[in-house]
Amino acid sequence: MDLDPKTDLQFTRTLSVPRKLIWECWTSPEHIPHFFVPRPHKVTACDIDLRVGGRFNTTFNVDGNEMQNNGVYLEIVPQEKLVFTDAYTEGWKPSPDPFMTAILMLSDSDDGGTVYTAIARHRSAETAEAHKAMGFYDGWGTVATQLEDYAKGLTR
Repeated sequence: MDLDPKTDLQFTRTLSVPRKLIWECWTSPEHIPHFFVPRPHKVTACDIDLRVGGRFNTTFNVDGNEMQNNGVYLEIVPQEKLVFTDAYTEGWKPSPDPFMTAILMLSDSDDGGTVYTAIARHRSAETAEAHKAMGFYDGWGTVATQLEDYAKGLTR
């Protein structure tokens, strides 16, 4: 993947959970609230229509404020790649103030875990810098840790 260092932020970590389970967590609305935002913030609602053009809508509670984040899936490669954006909502309706496109890539690690890569693509260098200043690396790192811990509890 061709990354632009001015507009793309990337985070990679190896998780000690099989890729199939990581995929399940990212694509099932019942799992999203358990890891998707850094604690103590919460996901209070999640609605997924897992298809290209389908919705990926979440509602967060951040410090007592409810925040709606609606988007769509742009690309789905089962157990390998998930691309979603807030630039559009379902029905390809443009969002008034899009923030980013997220690209999640999964591959098997040598030890049976998952190489987990998250990329946040932004429309401008300024937006990417703002996301970095908001704590992109710490935030996505916390989410990866929460995901790994949660998924370990689901191991079948």
